[in-house]
Amino acid sequence: MTQNLVLSNVEYKVVGTRPIRHDGVDKVTGKARFSADAQLPGALSGKILRSPHAHAIIKSIDTSLAEAHPGVLAVVTSKDLASVPDRLATVGEDAVLSLKYLSNNILAGDKVLYKGHAIAAVAAESPHEAEAALKLINVEYEILPPVITVEDAMKPDAPILHDHMNTASLGDATPKKTNIAAHQRLTLGDLNEGFKEADVVVEREFRTKTVHQGYIEPQ
Repeated sequence: MTQNLVLSNVEYKVVGTRPIRHDGVDKVTGKARFSADAQLPGALSGKILRSPHAHAIIKSIDTSLAEAHPGVLAVVTSKDLASVPDRLATVGEDAVLSLKYLSNNILAGDKVLYKGHAIAAVAAESPHEAEAALKLINVEYEILPPVITVEDAMKPDAPILHDHMNTASLGDATPKKTNIAAHQRLTLGDLNEGFKEADVVVEREFRTKTVHQGYIEPQ
C-alpha cells in the first residue's frame, strides 16, 4: 500500500513554483557569455596529449608537424623538463615523493603507467589550434600488459611497472624486481600456537589509496 506523506503545509513564494529565468533567453540564443568566451590580450590556450594505453613504452615522439601548425607557440615533452634524480624529498604538507616519479607524472618519460598519462603539452593562440596540433603529434608505443588490481601487481609473474625498482626487504641480500617497494615481516613467538590458543580470530583486509605518485595514504 502506498502512503502519501505531507512534508509541509507552508506555502512558499518560490519553492514549488516555476519562476521566470531572466537569463534563459540569452542562454538558448547563444547571447550569454561565459568565462570560456573571454579572450584576454596575449592569452594562450593549452591542451594535453594523453596516452590511450594503460601500460606502454614510449619508443618515439614526433612533434615537428604540431610545432609547424599555424598559431602554435610551443610543444613540450618530458625531454624539455629538467632531469631529476630518483630520490625522496619532502614537498610540503608532510608528503614525501620521489622526484623522478613526480616529474614523470607531469609528462611521461620512457613509459606510460596509466590510461590518460600526459605525454605532451601544446600552447597555441586558440583552443581550436591547440586541439588540432595534438592530432599532429605522432607517438610510437610498445604496448605492454597492464596491471589492473593490487593483487595482480603483487603476483610473481606480474608485469613490472618500474623497471629500476627493487623490493627492499630485511635480511634479503639479493633484492628482486617486483612491483612491491618494500616487504618487512616482524614476528614474535610462535604465531601458529597463538592462533590455536586465541579465543577469537579476526581476519580483515586493509587497502590503501594513492594520493600522489610515490606517496601512499591509508584509506
